[in-house]
Amino acid sequence: MSAKIKYTDEPLGKVQVVPDFLPSPAELAFREEGVKVTLALSKRSIEFFKSEASKHHTQYQRMIRRLLDAYVDGQAPTQQSTRTLRDKAAQRRQLG
Repeated sequence: MSAKIKYTDEPLGKVQVVPDFLPSPAELAFREEGVKVTLALSKRSIEFFKSEASKHHTQYQRMIRRLLDAYVDGQAPTQQSTRTLRDKAAQRRQLG
């Protein structure tokens, strides 16, 4: 990396403007209001989520919450629940 970069005035070729697909700072700061619940789940389910969460370096409660949110999204397509930032960015790219 010690080599000096030489800049030239050569043509760039075909240039394409890419629409901004990154989430806004407001979307990054947004956090849906949570409600704490007490729920008894099977030992088998908890072991599964804990195992998968450790493989993906996340929290098992977060995985369960996202699973439930995805279920709600599929059952009530007219009501929009919170989507992950990745889903919002993908949707923005498609509309771009």
